[in-house]
Amino acid sequence: MSRQPCPNDVPPLVTVRGLAKRFPKTRRPALDGIDAEVRAGRITGLVGPDGAGKTTLIRVIAGLLTASQGEVEVLGFDPAVAAEKIHDRCGYMPQRFGLYEELSVIQNLSLYADLRGVPGEERAPTFERLLRFTDLQRFTDRKAGALSGGMKQKLGLACALLSRPALLLLDEPSVGVDPISRRELWAMVKELVGEGIGVLWSTAYLDEAELCDEVILLNEGRKLCSGPPEELTKTVESRTFTLAVHDGRRKILARALQQDAVIDGVIQGERIRLVLREGDRFEPASVGAGSGTELRPVNPRFEDAFIDALGGVPKGESAVTQAMQPVFLDEKPAIECEDLTKRFGDFVAADRVTFSVPKGEIFGLLGPNGAGKSTTFKMLCGLLRPSGGQARVAGYDLRRAASQARNRIGYMAQKFSLYGNLTVQQNLEFFAGIYGLAGKRRREAVSRMVEIFGFKDQVNLASGQLPLGFKQRLAMACSLMHEPDVLFLDEPTSGVDPIARREFWTHINALVEKGRTVMVTTHFMDEAEYCDRVALIYRGRVIALASPDELKRSVRSSACADPTMEDAFIALIRRSDQQPAGAAG
Repeated sequence: MSRQPCPNDVPPLVTVRGLAKRFPKTRRPALDGIDAEVRAGRITGLVGPDGAGKTTLIRVIAGLLTASQGEVEVLGFDPAVAAEKIHDRCGYMPQRFGLYEELSVIQNLSLYADLRGVPGEERAPTFERLLRFTDLQRFTDRKAGALSGGMKQKLGLACALLSRPALLLLDEPSVGVDPISRRELWAMVKELVGEGIGVLWSTAYLDEAELCDEVILLNEGRKLCSGPPEELTKTVESRTFTLAVHDGRRKILARALQQDAVIDGVIQGERIRLVLREGDRFEPASVGAGSGTELRPVNPRFEDAFIDALGGVPKGESAVTQAMQPVFLDEKPAIECEDLTKRFGDFVAADRVTFSVPKGEIFGLLGPNGAGKSTTFKMLCGLLRPSGGQARVAGYDLRRAASQARNRIGYMAQKFSLYGNLTVQQNLEFFAGIYGLAGKRRREAVSRMVEIFGFKDQVNLASGQLPLGFKQRLAMACSLMHEPDVLFLDEPTSGVDPIARREFWTHINALVEKGRTVMVTTHFMDEAEYCDRVALIYRGRVIALASPDELKRSVRSSACADPTMEDAFIALIRRSDQQPAGAAG
């Protein structure tokens, strides 16, 4: 994305100076001494870990929260005293946009046009323009609740654009959205920026931050830095490397992350990507990479610099598996499904899905929003009854012995599904009881999860008040309470910051090393690299089933000689679209 010129004599749309925001009964300010600007015709990215203050800053700018101290000017007005004037020229899309799921697309647009005061004579051309812009013309009569995740975000964006805003505030609009829909969303926003709109985009996807004209990095309410993303990226120049590893990548990565010299590490195709501490050396032989294996310098990414700026990933082995017994492995598959089908009326959500997963494997389900991943998941967990086909989990037939299978399964839902009014302690005790733990076993299991996931200071907090990262930790803790053999994780890191994501995958990798089996869905394509195999589901059918490396090799071409998982995802979807009806799978 080319950087848009921004004349110095054009005043910023948003100016923040010395901004602080404090909430009652909290130890530290949510925002502390923030200086920032947002300019017209530019995308300003707002990044930082969970609890950094991103949403609080956006809500202060939108006039929904009042600053405790400092100066805030938005579109020439003080939001504390002229919020209505700002609302007339500002589009705001919160993390959980308030669509009315029982209303159709056109009814949602009409409702928000009422709220925005859009005159009657302007509505028809405005709706036509926005429906064309978001490619929702074909779905005007569909209920919002029946839209895919990507389509919901497009409708939310359309509602935010009803009054032709000068400023657009987007709070993590691409969370839970598949790669194709994310690219479409970015294309739409860049078109708006080309028309002169200023955008403040909060994101958990650091490849998105790299596309912004400016970034503001927050941590614990303070601004660490701001400026073009390449400025932060330069801070890790000459410290980023890849290490070729043919076998045992997860084990070698786990060993590397324990070394003081290593700031960060991830699996990247057939290599491990490492960020080293300035001035430190790293010997591949020290982690069992094999003689003759060399570090290869690579260009730094914004994500490398982000992790470095926050002090690197936490050290230490996964406490989850240190407290859990290993699972005996044999030749029987942990998960089997054959022609698994689910119909909702005339709609086929899962169409003859077939695969098996050996014990001790990480198996990934990928696909666009609405492809059938979660439906397949719920059938394999015994939460949905199949319309046809067979499924076995942990040796149990789900049609005949679903309750026995559920006792061997841990399930973490796509959306936070715990009881928001119950405290952390109460949720843990409740789920321990559901999984049949009682007395001393229950007390020990709850105490173990509090220790493992660091809930000591939150045990008496209502879970609904937790930051997203802690909610996801609690959901995982509840799913592991009974030490299941098979763990189903439905988008476990959606909306979670990169450091928390790495913590999750440290636990997942360690669970598999103890013999447990993990099935995971994700829209983070880099996470798919951790999987032993991946099934790509599209329109309810499995259109590809192979290791990540094999999938990438299958789409290699002269135009894309070294494809990423995202490249492979998009290419395979497009290839399927080009096949005659019924030929895929």
